[in-house]
Amino acid sequence: MTVTASPSIVTARQTPASHAARTLSPANGRYPQARRLNIVAPSLRVADAAAAAVFGAARTRGPIARDVVAKVTGLSIATVNRQVTALLDAGLLRERADLAVSGAIGRPRVPVEVNHEPFLTLAVHIGARTTSIAATDLIGRTLDVVEMPTPRGTQNAALASLAGSARRYLSRWHRRRPLWIGVTAGGVVDSATGLVDHPRLGWTEAPVGPVLAETLGLPVSLASHVDAMAGAELLLGARRGAGDAGREGGTSLYVYARETVGYALSIAGRVHSPSSGPGTIAGLPVQSDILGDTGQLESTVSDEAVLSAARRLHVVPAEGPSSTIGGVLRAARGGNEEASGLLAERARVLGEALALLRDMLNPDDLVVGGQAFTEYPEGFGLVEDAFARRSALGTRDIRVTSFGNRIQEAGAGVVSLGGLYADPIGAMRRANSRRPESA
Repeated sequence: MTVTASPSIVTARQTPASHAARTLSPANGRYPQARRLNIVAPSLRVADAAAAAVFGAARTRGPIARDVVAKVTGLSIATVNRQVTALLDAGLLRERADLAVSGAIGRPRVPVEVNHEPFLTLAVHIGARTTSIAATDLIGRTLDVVEMPTPRGTQNAALASLAGSARRYLSRWHRRRPLWIGVTAGGVVDSATGLVDHPRLGWTEAPVGPVLAETLGLPVSLASHVDAMAGAELLLGARRGAGDAGREGGTSLYVYARETVGYALSIAGRVHSPSSGPGTIAGLPVQSDILGDTGQLESTVSDEAVLSAARRLHVVPAEGPSSTIGGVLRAARGGNEEASGLLAERARVLGEALALLRDMLNPDDLVVGGQAFTEYPEGFGLVEDAFARRSALGTRDIRVTSFGNRIQEAGAGVVSLGGLYADPIGAMRRANSRRPESA
């Protein structure tokens, strides 16, 4: 199947003081059903356990022989053989005897690879306007994706509608067994309980995880959408040639911009997720008269800010099907100087904001994602120019996400896969223990 959907719109990384002051966890009884319903905190990290290392080698380098696995992981051949046997028994690896080296003796020279065809995970990205539901294989590839308007109405009705859509989507996959659900959303996500505070949707302690777990009978992991996108760069980007900063002691700063802005920091192979919730860069001070003099980053560079300025300047109509950010992009590509000027101004503001963040945190790697960067690549040179002029720390490359406009789906996908990558045997046990009445 092919990916044909358009990207979704995500919400701000808001951290209300009231939410930061409380801890929603199964332990304090705020949602005691979380443990029973198989809510599992996501694992957005590079795992070093033996089974995870062997599975990771097969995932990123397979088909691969056992002795080569030992070389790339640093494990003994005896340990590799034990882990390969366990992963074969769990159905996560398969042998490729047809690729064995001619004349070689013994199983160590029979390559193994991820047994991806029998399984899938479900990736759900809940945006302010659009929700995407995707199927992901165990290698991290998106098999298919559908999009729909994010359900409105009361909180309970919206969650029931979302869960029903997910169930219907899974019913299409007769030949693959679903193992896990990964959910990303804006607002404040409590990964321990599966509850979400989403001001733009009017959700307060919305039991997103419990409802999906109850409906589908599968383990569910939830994460903030920007943390998840950083996790995708960390865990899945290696297959796309992304750098290794953020692993092995390095730091990587991921900055997102589209309708909203956000950031995440990966340190030594792990996405840093503060227990009090993610921080926000929405209010970083900026200045732009042409995009609206709000003085704050998010309300200056958002799609809505650019679109409002374009309507004001009659670049696009005040309403109608062409009154969209896509209409502004088309006008700029068609030679409209005012449209080009608006996008150039957004690029300048973004570049200067990146310089401020870089100078504060000085990461080893700087990655940007979101359609404000990827939808108009013609303007990315302006981002780099503004960044270079503003930064006080000298030259530093800015790396664009390896997932392009599909970053939202990749983020939700890695949340659905992170537990499997960190502890493949344990994750399969958990997936096998799903409640039979829901399964």
